Amino acid sequence: MSETVRVGILMGSISDREVMQACADSLDRFGVKYDWRVSSAHRTPKDTHEFASTARERGIRVIICGAGGAAHLAGAVAAATTLPVIGVPVNVSLDGLDALLATVQMPGGVPVATVAVGRAGAKNAALLAVQILALSDPDLARALDEDRLTMADKVRAADAELQRR
Repeated sequence: MSETVRVGILMGSISDREVMQACADSLDRFGVKYDWRVSSAHRTPKDTHEFASTARERGIRVIICGAGGAAHLAGAVAAATTLPVIGVPVNVSLDGLDALLATVQMPGGVPVATVAVGRAGAKNAALLAVQILALSDPDLARALDEDRLTMADKVRAADAELQRR
């Protein structure tokens, strides 16, 4: 696997770090390098556009955006790049429903893949990014296969323990 940064993680606010840490942890588990930043679609639009529009030349292949409330970050990023963008709705208010709707309701022609609200979504965003990268990285593909086998083994072990009781 390359040592270059392959995933960009943007958070709309530093308060989103708690949720997005699950994303970083999952990428770390697979040895995928990332760059993470705080950049707001509303408060620092020029910085956000700069990050997104220059990401490809910096070696980034997938961008993951976590934001809550009026979560326009993923859409603003998707408007500035043709790289895959994954949106993570952060549950800041309304149990994350507002962020989910803001992230998932993109106009035709500017796609954003959207995952579940919160930490589970952040973890899944990282796994989706790894799956995208694994299309051209056999080592990552093998690591994903092994991860799935490990998950299955854990479920079987839990079931066996339950059956012994």
